[in-house]
Amino acid sequence: MDPVIVVGAGPVGLALSLALARHDVPSVILDEGPGKDEPRPARTVVLREDTAALAERLAGQSFDGVGARWTGWRSMRRKQEMGVLTFGEPGRPGRPGASGTAGDPLPAPLHIAQHDLTGALRKAVAAERLIKVAVDSRLDSVEEEKSGLTAHTRGPKGTWWRGSYLVGCDGPRSTVRKLLDIRFPGRTAVERHAVAALRAELPWPGEALLHRSPPWRTSGRSGSEVVGRPLADGVWRLDWLLPPRSDLVTPDALVTRIRETLAGWCGGSTPPYELLDTGVHTVHHRLARRWRVGRVFLAGDSAHLLGALGTQGLDEGLRDADNLAWKLALAWHNGSHAAPEALLDSYQTERRAVVAGRLRAADQALPILRGGGGLRAYVPGAARGHDALLTDGHLGHGPLGAPGSYADSPLAPPHSVSQVEVGTAPGAPVTDVEVTAPDGSFVRLRDRLGQGPLLVVLVAPGTGVWERKHWMSAGLMPRLAAAVAALPHEAELLVAESYPRAAAHTVLLIRPDGHLVTALSGVRPAELYEAARAALARPAEESGPVKSGAGR
Repeated sequence: MDPVIVVGAGPVGLALSLALARHDVPSVILDEGPGKDEPRPARTVVLREDTAALAERLAGQSFDGVGARWTGWRSMRRKQEMGVLTFGEPGRPGRPGASGTAGDPLPAPLHIAQHDLTGALRKAVAAERLIKVAVDSRLDSVEEEKSGLTAHTRGPKGTWWRGSYLVGCDGPRSTVRKLLDIRFPGRTAVERHAVAALRAELPWPGEALLHRSPPWRTSGRSGSEVVGRPLADGVWRLDWLLPPRSDLVTPDALVTRIRETLAGWCGGSTPPYELLDTGVHTVHHRLARRWRVGRVFLAGDSAHLLGALGTQGLDEGLRDADNLAWKLALAWHNGSHAAPEALLDSYQTERRAVVAGRLRAADQALPILRGGGGLRAYVPGAARGHDALLTDGHLGHGPLGAPGSYADSPLAPPHSVSQVEVGTAPGAPVTDVEVTAPDGSFVRLRDRLGQGPLLVVLVAPGTGVWERKHWMSAGLMPRLAAAVAALPHEAELLVAESYPRAAAHTVLLIRPDGHLVTALSGVRPAELYEAARAALARPAEESGPVKSGAGR
């Protein structure tokens, strides 16, 4: 078949092509730029634990040292410290709270300059034989046919491109979305922030800081907030919330903000600093009406814009790519007859619902947090409640930021009497635990994602002390291995010593994007097959295995 055409060479487009390559699907990236990115230290992204791990898997490298993983999060209001969270390293618990049960380590967000992230993904793309990048190629038309589509680009090397599917990852002003005549309703300038990237020594090395209504602010600018987020090499990004309908931020006004903020944090005198970059970040909230039209899809900023109250749009864009890649791979390897339309339709159903929920949560919280005081400001506990909401947005917790669940997905299997509850609800992302791989090595569960369509994990305490070859032929393993081999799609059998709230001999069925399909009590071949069939959107009357790529 023809390659998948990816329009746009930002982080989402690059990630999607790399994810497709892991499924042995070729792609062509249409990059309207020159194939490189201008360094902008003030243009940064914060990735949650799951999306940071996804980006690292696709880039084939760790971002430690390139970006910064925060050691903690500090919240202040006026002169009062509202709370401190400590992020735990593996094996070193942080404070209880947002990560789940008491004693669980709080996952540290990754803060990285966008040009560094994009550069790492570009490097991985350049080394991938299944990906072709066409620079200086701006899309201007798409023609769909029964067996594929054709895209035309203009520029120095304008030409026609033949593809099986096309995905628009071309940003807020998406040409793909406009060519499809898809509406993009929403709200403009929900929030505006003045931004500065600078190198300085601050009192909280490695900690991100949210300071609401800082006491050094003049009366005309009271009620605002400033966020300080560390990057690598002693660099910080500072964001000042601007009042609605405020004037343009002049260079002198921004320098004044920088000096008074640094002085306020450092005991009254402005410490030495090196100003690296500045800008104004305007947040819009928009959601495309449709994310799929025939063989054409939207992902990332072309499908949605969000970012108020500390939420991160790139997080959702990377989750779009992760959700769509395995479904397109299934369709690409097997053709339309073996990849039902329901499977491709589920991309819009699942992802649009999650992003819509995130936007609703932000829209509901905005009047409370940005309403300007009034009686709400005097309600006991209101300030701490507001702080908790903002912390959720910045750290990726709760309805404002936690990874979405596909509980109501059309790919969810019917309830089975063998289904049991574990620490992950069906449709939610699984917990990253250590598992034994088919070759007997110990790996993280997250490292096995995105390589094949399905994972089957048996929870078997005690197996970790024995080599896999000794217990593969013992107990229930032969029956489970036979059940996995008979599934309607290739699956990898993994074994875990434990999983949160899972009893011994629990069997987990997991999608390639890391979302739980179901958890069953013991080896239930019929129920496992039915759950796999539903997750692949295969009609009940179909039988026999479905092909896929070899995976990587």
